[in-house]
Amino acid sequence: MKIKYYFDYNATTPVDPRVVEEMTPFFSEIFHNPSSFYRLAGEARYRIEQCRVKVAELINGRPDEIYFTSGGTESDTMAIMGVANKGNHIITSSIEHPAVLHTCKYLEKKGCRITYLPVDHNGLLDPDELKKNITSETILVSIMHANNEIGTIQPIKELVEIAHQNGVLFHTDAVQAAGKILLDVKDLDIDLLSLSSHKIYGPKGVGVLYKKRSVDIEPLIFGGDHEKGLRAGTENVPGIVGLGKAAELVLAEREIEEKRLRPLRDKLQRELMERIPDILINGGRAPRLYNTLNISIRFIEGESILALLDQDQIALSSGSACSSKSPDPSHVLLAIGMSHEDAHGSLRISLGKFNTDDDIDVLIDILPRVAEKLRKISPFWPDR
Repeated sequence: MKIKYYFDYNATTPVDPRVVEEMTPFFSEIFHNPSSFYRLAGEARYRIEQCRVKVAELINGRPDEIYFTSGGTESDTMAIMGVANKGNHIITSSIEHPAVLHTCKYLEKKGCRITYLPVDHNGLLDPDELKKNITSETILVSIMHANNEIGTIQPIKELVEIAHQNGVLFHTDAVQAAGKILLDVKDLDIDLLSLSSHKIYGPKGVGVLYKKRSVDIEPLIFGGDHEKGLRAGTENVPGIVGLGKAAELVLAEREIEEKRLRPLRDKLQRELMERIPDILINGGRAPRLYNTLNISIRFIEGESILALLDQDQIALSSGSACSSKSPDPSHVLLAIGMSHEDAHGSLRISLGKFNTDDDIDVLIDILPRVAEKLRKISPFWPDR
């Protein structure tokens, strides 16, 4: 059954048809290994370098600072593991993506000291917490630009300044921010930054690590001298071409999409608050991504809501997609002080370029009826 109403753009985006068109020749016509000598191999190499320029333009970096990877997870891991030999203390936050948290947990087992900074009830990190915890032994601060679950946007520029005042490198997972927030690595003075293609209407299986020219890190994958020796392996040419086109498109269309989607998100929030009693807006009082609405419908479980919505061809998330198979509540919602019970009733609604006003009206109509139906059979609902 095809999903008719898709509200899970923070999990993944459909590939833009213009991206598919750009990629198609590189599957069967210009399929050659970019490291080979002949003309069509040179064409593949040329297109990779063109795409490096396009991605650099998206974040106002230099093309020679762009390294292609298999996705955001590899980029996060490469950034953190790549500096792990420089010292013994890393600072991150309690609401990072599992790609960052699990890498830090691994390093903890190897003897590295990790500090997990707390956030407030909106998911916002206080820069003073970083000031209190940074030491002469700190080698890296890794703080996400925008949260994938509740959309909170962190004060990255201020955090970078604190890190650099103490001679510490700064990495940001900008996977959710890319295409939604104006990214400028020069203005922010970022050292390392992670991007993922499939969050910006490009193909899965390709991503980017931005590395400032002055920063040295160790490779994570060995074998050949691809990506200037930092990431071995024959390049995913169709994927890189798709990422390059996707970066070009979201850079050109970002402001248009924000003007279109922010009112739809706000309308959805307003209508759901009016129609569903005992609803919580998670992260709603902090700066947040214009496409993201995270709610908790109290006294029922998010998974039950998703199952009924799926019958109406509606797709959205409960928590983050990378953790959706876990029975535990979202670590992000627990970190902002939510109870286990309310966290289990959370929904993440994330909008994108193919959503329409009619889509919003459908969700506004169906979700309150689903919530009412489930509350009637919930042993926790006070009015039962």
